[in-house]
Amino acid sequence: MYLTNDEEHALNGEYGNTLATAYRVLVAIGESTDAERLIPIEWAHVSGVNYNTIGDAGLSFLEEIDQKVKVKTSLNPMGFDPNRPYMVREEFKERQMRIVNAYRNMGVEMTLSCIPYEIFPIPKDNAYASIAESNAAVYVNSFLNILTNKESAISALASALSGKAPYSLLRIEELRKPDTRIILNTELMNELDYGLLGYFAGKHAKNSVSIPSLPKEIWNKKALSAGLGTSGSCCMVTDEDSGEIIEYSKRDAEELKGELSNGNDSNIIVFGSPQLGSHDIKRLASSIRGKKFKKRCMIFCARKAYEYVRSDIERLEKAGAEIYSDCCACLTPLIDSQDSVVTNSIKAAYYLKTWNKAKVVLKSMEEIVSSECHDS
Repeated sequence: MYLTNDEEHALNGEYGNTLATAYRVLVAIGESTDAERLIPIEWAHVSGVNYNTIGDAGLSFLEEIDQKVKVKTSLNPMGFDPNRPYMVREEFKERQMRIVNAYRNMGVEMTLSCIPYEIFPIPKDNAYASIAESNAAVYVNSFLNILTNKESAISALASALSGKAPYSLLRIEELRKPDTRIILNTELMNELDYGLLGYFAGKHAKNSVSIPSLPKEIWNKKALSAGLGTSGSCCMVTDEDSGEIIEYSKRDAEELKGELSNGNDSNIIVFGSPQLGSHDIKRLASSIRGKKFKKRCMIFCARKAYEYVRSDIERLEKAGAEIYSDCCACLTPLIDSQDSVVTNSIKAAYYLKTWNKAKVVLKSMEEIVSSECHDS
């Protein structure tokens, strides 16, 4: 792989150990993905924030980084809401905040959100990026025409620190053509249907997948992106008519729903994986008008969305909802194996079942409001 003189100097440690490590990561990834060279990026989004996922080893690694990021860099959610610190153990809270402060010291913006495309000043069309959050990588590739591969926490951080990324895979225009084409033999009615379709597509497509009639509503786009990002390496959806044909039927949807659901009842309602943005909050608040939740309801939303639609947040709180920002339903210590959850999120269902060991029931938002609420 070709490197400029400046990149060679960085790789050889002439600009410090941190940057040398970043370039070693990028060169290794570039060589494994047949990249001809590194290219400048305009935006990075880093994960590896939740103490539950990176632990003490990750914390120590981050605290040793002594350089600032070179491009606009947004940050994934952490493990708890700092406005509700009593919800987690002191040890968890202290180490979680050290992780956040390590990123702050690098110059990373404290978005603490998995939906940066809704709350962050993203670059223009056709910009190169390095996005670690899976739903965000799929979303920006598919609906904003920003070019990124599906990055890991380490590779996105390496790109943030260097301002570079390998020119490979979905950063190359001709490789963004779909390798798989889904033929729909079932109707898509809501966000759960789109999430199941995305989960199915991610199991079959490699890099890019074609489906007919891309969704127009942002909540359906997010559900499709999150489902696709959860089940495989595929990182883009398009309606371009090419690729190996695979049919998707109502039976496929029902089988996947059964695979992700392992409960019959629930004691917690969970919304927000990906986090809810202002459009989602308004939609949910409108549907809950005149009703109250029958059981505990946890809503995870982006902090900026929380601040932007305060009247809708207040309506949800009056209906009995608990609102959490800066964290996400996935991998949170706020839900454990003693809980049984009903959610409309494919991503939440997957991680709450596999990581948190909770029981999970999948329903659409409309079904949840209908079955889990009563008139106030």
